[in-house]
Amino acid sequence: MGVQLNNIFDSAIKNSLFRDKSVLQTNYTPESIPHRDKQIEQVAGMMAPILRGEKASNLFIYGKTGTGKTLSVQYVRDELMKKASQLGVDIRIEYLNCKLKKVADTEYRILAALIQQMGGEIAATGLPTDQVYNKFIQMIDSKKQIVVLIFDEIDQAIKKISDSFLYSLIRLNAELSKSQLSLVGISNDVTFLENIDPRVRSSLGEEELVFPPYNAPQLQDILSERGKIAFKENVIGEGVIAKCAAFAAREHGDARRALDLLRIAGELSEREGSTKVDLNYIDLANEKIERDKILDIVETEPKQFQLVLYAIVLLTKDKKAGELFTGDIYNIYQDICKKTKTEVLTQRRISDIIAEVDMLGLINANVISKGRHGRTREIRLSIPQQLTDKVESILVESLGL
Repeated sequence: MGVQLNNIFDSAIKNSLFRDKSVLQTNYTPESIPHRDKQIEQVAGMMAPILRGEKASNLFIYGKTGTGKTLSVQYVRDELMKKASQLGVDIRIEYLNCKLKKVADTEYRILAALIQQMGGEIAATGLPTDQVYNKFIQMIDSKKQIVVLIFDEIDQAIKKISDSFLYSLIRLNAELSKSQLSLVGISNDVTFLENIDPRVRSSLGEEELVFPPYNAPQLQDILSERGKIAFKENVIGEGVIAKCAAFAAREHGDARRALDLLRIAGELSEREGSTKVDLNYIDLANEKIERDKILDIVETEPKQFQLVLYAIVLLTKDKKAGELFTGDIYNIYQDICKKTKTEVLTQRRISDIIAEVDMLGLINANVISKGRHGRTREIRLSIPQQLTDKVESILVESLGL
């Protein structure tokens, strides 16, 4: 067995199709960002007042996953920091991804993460939130400076905490004597600000910018540029870049998905000892991404989402259930809440969560009329049968059942 494994390892070392695989990974920062010049200029224009020592407007940037939002903002941040250094202007720009586990669960953890990024020390838990705010104020108000906080996937933090933390951060400007604070929020959800408290929204005084999806030719440009650096010469087969771009353009113009497809196709072809990445490996990579995406959603969504999905999975397994309706799911959901000692939400709120599950493609929910008895949703599980057991085990573990 050892000899067999050594052969696999030796083959992998000798027969690598990649020159630099990191170029296709999500944490790679390219030197140029194709087809985003206009958006980068707009972000730069909105943030430029900080170079005069003035507070910029709060800025909210929207767009589907993989439309270059984060890359563009980080590019502008880096250029602003360079220019501020040349001008001798004191600015501080801090970036925080709100989707990271154990960072954006609570207001306390967000502030603690920011304090640590800025070189301060604070207990991970245990202090009153007011004390953590005071520590944060002391840090940013220690000298005259403009502070910009960039919250990536800010809608995730709002879902977990509530919109009150946005209001608390904006209110800090009234308590700052030397510094001033601006927010930049990046979100995949174009409508998330519409659902926050109107008083919070009015106090934001925000500017908004939407990043459109990439089309297939634009995605081809991005893939061609990265592919030249990532792979050795003559490795990418004819039509592979075009097919990757077509798949991703169909998925809302997601450049991240296109890059993942190309990388995974390369890994799969390499494992099989192929000397080229051919079209059939794109199909295999697409199947793998779909499978992994479903499991990632199930694992990372909030507890109430998981409770509702688990109720649907259980009902689907019961062959007597036939068609599923919102009321059936709500009854099972209540039982699971009792077992897990979780707060039971109203049926209306559960109906909203069912709509979220539907939007993510895990179920098909069709609204049907029951005449004078009102309307309900007819629900079917959309998770592939071969993944159902894996999804159920993730939910059981996550919910502590």
